[in-house]
Amino acid sequence: MTQDASHQPYGTPEVPRVAVRGEATLEVDPEIARIGITVSARGTDRRTALEDLTRRNNAVLDLVKSYGDPVEKLETGAFSITPELARHGRGERIRAYHGRVHLTAELNDFTTLGELTTRLADLELTQVDGPWWALRPTSPAHGEARRQAVLEAVQRAREYAAALGANLAALVELADLGAENAPAPFRASAPGAGMRSMAFNAAEDTTPALDLEPQRQTVYAQVNARFTMTPPQL
Repeated sequence: MTQDASHQPYGTPEVPRVAVRGEATLEVDPEIARIGITVSARGTDRRTALEDLTRRNNAVLDLVKSYGDPVEKLETGAFSITPELARHGRGERIRAYHGRVHLTAELNDFTTLGELTTRLADLELTQVDGPWWALRPTSPAHGEARRQAVLEAVQRAREYAAALGANLAALVELADLGAENAPAPFRASAPGAGMRSMAFNAAEDTTPALDLEPQRQTVYAQVNARFTMTPPQL
């Protein structure tokens, strides 16, 4: 019993195969931006450091939450209170206590982002890092990149077949690049920092909004495709 050529691992002179890779690269605007917020406090005793840290942390939370829907996420990452030992003298004499709270905020409105960033940086002993621009995992840009990669694979295979005087007959296989051994490579580019970290003390009640230019995101898609084609006209 002979097996149909379309189910064999290699083509035959009667049913040749062509294997190609389709690729696509898109440049799209980001959908979200993340900023890191670090609130600090220092006191000569633990109680004072904790009270100052709590007050400043609450001020940051209240400010961020006041912006409503543009803030999609607000999360506390880490908290620390660290004693600072005196450099001189005998024994473990504590000179001061340092407290820190790290938070992350995710926003979908970049005008709000610029205003919030400067207002946060204007708070007492508050540092702002970022922004880091990104696409959502469900962004339609990922699907569009995949679609274009498939179309490019079909076009490339058709051109190879035409060079031999043949036509594509059927699709045998379509797979993500490295699908057998690794996750699919479709991804947005790693978010890049669009501004420097800032740490300012409060000077005025109002501060001008920082004008931020969103960093465009690069989306890649790659597929492997195998086709059968009609016998070439050699």
